[in-house]
Amino acid sequence: MSQTLPPVGAASRLIWPRAQREIAAPDHLAEEVPVALVYNGISHVVMMASPKDLHYFAVGFSLSEGIIENRQEIYGMEVVQVCNGLEVQIELSSRRFMGLKERRRALAGRTGCGVCGVEQLNDIGKPLAPLPFTQTFDLNHLDRALSQLTQFQPVGQLTGCTHAAAWIQPSGELVGGHEDVGRHVALDKLLGHRAEEGESWQSGAVLVSSRASYEMVQKSAMCGVEILFAVSAATTLAVDVAERCNLTLVGFSKPGRATIYTHPQRLY
Repeated sequence: MSQTLPPVGAASRLIWPRAQREIAAPDHLAEEVPVALVYNGISHVVMMASPKDLHYFAVGFSLSEGIIENRQEIYGMEVVQVCNGLEVQIELSSRRFMGLKERRRALAGRTGCGVCGVEQLNDIGKPLAPLPFTQTFDLNHLDRALSQLTQFQPVGQLTGCTHAAAWIQPSGELVGGHEDVGRHVALDKLLGHRAEEGESWQSGAVLVSSRASYEMVQKSAMCGVEILFAVSAATTLAVDVAERCNLTLVGFSKPGRATIYTHPQRLY
């Protein structure tokens, strides 16, 4: 699928080191554009996102929001440029589209918000089926995974402006990852990619470069992920949700250390 917009823009900047005169130099900026997900002709959500890997984003969002239960329920997809941004036009099965219309909500997303557009406070949390205990991970392999994470942030290395989400195999090898200006979108892209890969990406865990909010936990659990590593902290609600749905949540994932919040029995 062709990319309609470049993920990196250019701008000029003034660098003003202390005790020196300013120095004019070129700079790179991460693209952030409105992306609308349109299901069977009806716009459902607008997110601010990096304009790449949007087919993975659409699949991951659809799965993590419970719009579909499996990838086969999306019959077709096209990314088109519109006057103010991009649209991902998604063709759903009739059954799934009817379900979406019944619970459709007006949702306006932003890069840092997990509840934007939720109509009632009771809609914040989704009922999550308890996860099974089929996965394990050797923490001795975590350092290997962390050392590879920047490989999946080419825009971030230029701009310092993106989050990343990657899939870790039990060996500690990162087999795929995605970046975005929004941490939720980066995770959705990864979850969509995982759904496309099928069985080859079932064993392992998710690693995110950001903090772990409740929505990061919820999205992971909705897609059957049993272990989530976050480079930064977790929130109290994230820990509560992870505990209830049997997800192993690990924060402050750094070389040589990690903080295990929930269900440590998967780790050794």
